[in-house]
Amino acid sequence: MKHLYKTLLTAAITAYVCQVQAQKITKDTIRLDSVLIKESRSKNLPDVSGNYIFAGKKTNIIYANPGKANLAGNNARTLFAQVPGINVWEMDGAGLQLNIGTRGTDMHRSIETNVRQNGYNTNSDVVGYPENHYNMPFQAIGEVQYVRGASSLQFGSQFGGMVNFKIKQPDTTKTFGFESEQTVGSNRFFNSYNAIGGKAGKVSYYAYFDARSGDGWRPDAAFNYRAYYANIKYQFNTKGSLSFQFSRSDYVQQIAGGLTDDMYNATARQSNRFRNFFKPAINIPALIFNYNFSNSTKLEVTSHILFGERSSVQFIAPSNVADVVNPALGTYNPRQVDRDHYKSFTTEARLLHNYTIGSVNSTLTTGLRYANGSTHRQQKGVGTTATNFDLSLVKDYGIDLDLNAVNYAAFVENIFRITNKFSFTPGVRYEGIKTTIDGAVNNRSTNVDYKRDRSFPLFGAGLQYQVSSTTQLYGNFSQAYRPYIYAAVTPADQLTLVDPNMKDSRGYNADLGYRGKLGSAFTFDVNGFFVHYGNRAGTLTVQDAGGANHLYLTTIGNADAKGVEAYTELSLIRGFNPQSGSDLRLFNTLAYTHGRYTSGSINTNGVNVSLKGNKLEGTPDWTNRTGLTYLTGHITSTVLFSYVSKQFSDANNTTFNPTGATGIVPAYKLVDLAFNYSFLKNYHVNFNINNLTDQKYFTRRINMYPGPGILPGDGISFNVGLGVKL
Repeated sequence: MKHLYKTLLTAAITAYVCQVQAQKITKDTIRLDSVLIKESRSKNLPDVSGNYIFAGKKTNIIYANPGKANLAGNNARTLFAQVPGINVWEMDGAGLQLNIGTRGTDMHRSIETNVRQNGYNTNSDVVGYPENHYNMPFQAIGEVQYVRGASSLQFGSQFGGMVNFKIKQPDTTKTFGFESEQTVGSNRFFNSYNAIGGKAGKVSYYAYFDARSGDGWRPDAAFNYRAYYANIKYQFNTKGSLSFQFSRSDYVQQIAGGLTDDMYNATARQSNRFRNFFKPAINIPALIFNYNFSNSTKLEVTSHILFGERSSVQFIAPSNVADVVNPALGTYNPRQVDRDHYKSFTTEARLLHNYTIGSVNSTLTTGLRYANGSTHRQQKGVGTTATNFDLSLVKDYGIDLDLNAVNYAAFVENIFRITNKFSFTPGVRYEGIKTTIDGAVNNRSTNVDYKRDRSFPLFGAGLQYQVSSTTQLYGNFSQAYRPYIYAAVTPADQLTLVDPNMKDSRGYNADLGYRGKLGSAFTFDVNGFFVHYGNRAGTLTVQDAGGANHLYLTTIGNADAKGVEAYTELSLIRGFNPQSGSDLRLFNTLAYTHGRYTSGSINTNGVNVSLKGNKLEGTPDWTNRTGLTYLTGHITSTVLFSYVSKQFSDANNTTFNPTGATGIVPAYKLVDLAFNYSFLKNYHVNFNINNLTDQKYFTRRINMYPGPGILPGDGISFNVGLGVKL
């Protein structure tokens, strides 16, 4: 291993120095990084971008740079390092899932975040089952747009905001372009990213194929991932274009399973499961139509279909129960098979119009949305006693449901520029949701026939004041809404009852901040926030007329999250000498989140216990990431230090559980290194080390897939890649 490190570093250092290139990208021109990624000093989105309005909102823009983030390994904590308050759950070290949340929201597969690619949703079912099973390779990302809670009016009603991954665009000066990067690393890690792009006449195109595989840091954690994407755009005249896009991601992952505290304390690098497997496969074809009626008015219509599945076969038992041969059977125990099949269709139309009131320009955006999503859910099937990935059944599914959700919405938002410095942006969104569930649960002994319709408006507004040419004050308020998901109205066993009058979660987000630049050296964005999250769902204990206790699934209480988020960056060389050929940047992202339940109770061992004053689960008080980036015309390198304070894994704030499924998630500190070196104009080599100091840590406990128990974070690991772009 030491010899390989030495060889790779020597090759990088002795490689031929590429020609320094520059490109003007904004009024504040700076030298480009080694891989020619646009590196605007502005960290927030402009007031208007495309058909979207971002004025007065808390926003972030991220450029995927291999010298700043581990892109080949899809490492989310390095990609989002410059976004304050992002908490990342690591389900595995392979980057197969995106688990992010902020301000007290659930991070499990980004379930409370409106996740988009090129403007359209990738969540499996935005209304009924909004987990995000689709995941693109980070090497394909051109930029990431992140809008906090106030995104609800334009993008949906979610509490967690909107994140939009914009895939790279082709080099339209070429008929054919090609890029490829091959990466190898620890634990037999291998990633191959390959893309083509260009333009011929009125047609431009970009397509990629990515393959990633490895054994994983823990035993029994092997994975095999594939991703495909194609974008063909026809510019039929100077005003309009039509794009067809197709995306797919799929993988098979062996699940090492969760650990008890005793197992984890003994050694985190162990497994108590080897027969557990998980496979999601998501396909997303999309059509995007753009037409500019004039310089002031433009239309975008996006239609996409999402179809695919998630399948798992697992030995379901607490982590302190070993998966060994059953002496009574003479074989392993049967495994549980769960399968979901997704199919949804969504169309969104957005119109943006610029107009003047007197001598001041204003901007209107309005849109319509229709979505129809269905899920066929089959769970608790009795599988075979085999050891491989086998979805065969020996006994039918105990849960078999058809779940459907229809969502229609209309919104309007307008930037009223009161003066050249001050703007007011009010908005309203109207949502309609129709949910139906048919099928059987409880080993097919209980029929389910559930129907509910609801409709409601959401209101919000934003303010923005240009204090100087480079700094601005901003503030916003927006209502938020989360319908309870399918799992909340389909009991998994005969002891669970469902409140027929369960309420959807309602609340609001508010921000007040100050951002911009001071001189050429200092960039900042500091804001305070408040989130009210009402009617969170959970279980209570109730007693029926016969004296039997039941779990009662209902609305358990209200919660608030408030705090401060701050991003600061100091340019230590170019900030004081703009003509310098190199720079050293020190940045820091700090978030303090005071998340607490303000009312309610939840079931604990058959007793309903008050939640008031308890910390929100999965919400650390402090999150801080500090980075130092070195830039020249051919080198980009970043050392990142991350600190996340302790957090609780459940609303009860359980401190210990013998199965490891609940309890404290201790504070952890990590150091990551990214290095990219460009040479011979078209070539580059990059090198990444995750968890440089080999810290023992974990980010979550879980009582469902792929646990239950502690999911250890990976120890020190590395990868090195060689790339070419022609």
